[in-house]
Amino acid sequence: MTIEALQDRMLSALRPDHVSEPPTKWQQRKSAKMRERLVSTAVDCLLEHGYTGLTTAAVATRSGVSRGAMHHHFQTRMELVSAVVEHVVFERMRAYLSDYFDILANRQGEAIIELACEAHWRSAQSREYAAYLELTVAARTDAELAAIFNPASRRLDEVWTGEMIEAFPQWKDHWDMLKLSHDFISAMHMGMVLHKPIYDGTGRMEVLRRFASHTIQELYDRR
Repeated sequence: MTIEALQDRMLSALRPDHVSEPPTKWQQRKSAKMRERLVSTAVDCLLEHGYTGLTTAAVATRSGVSRGAMHHHFQTRMELVSAVVEHVVFERMRAYLSDYFDILANRQGEAIIELACEAHWRSAQSREYAAYLELTVAARTDAELAAIFNPASRRLDEVWTGEMIEAFPQWKDHWDMLKLSHDFISAMHMGMVLHKPIYDGTGRMEVLRRFASHTIQELYDRR
């Protein structure tokens, strides 16, 4: 399977239903653009004011649209929240795959495992990943959000886990080690992002980043 085919298959499995087929009519395209704008603004509200600040009223005000226009696209707050969850899950995967497969296509022969870990760390610095963390924390105490967010997160994990052996053929005879490495680096990077306000400026983040990628490279070298 080609890199492009694998990337398309993984993204297709996570692509929100409303964008699975590109709109063909002008009015549909206009509506889709407005929806994208509202969702992007909702992510901004989430990042700046936390989950409680993610409301249809706040998004409408910030976007400069009427309440009626907002209601046309998202009749309830939870419809908006669901769209934000779909967006950040999809964009989180898209950003990582784009970075990783670019490395795979252009930098063969280098320490590809460490480079893949570094690509994952770069994806953890993204706006969408920050939004994902906000939702992760909020879902711990909000059952309504958890009912939307947790299945989406599990789907993200299932898609990536199911396709890892295609993305990392170097590990084909060590599937369990690959899964362990993935879980380790994911948990490590999430913890590092959460600790960034404390560790920034101390050099500890860079030490941890190198430790994480070197640990996975050593596991691969010893397989």
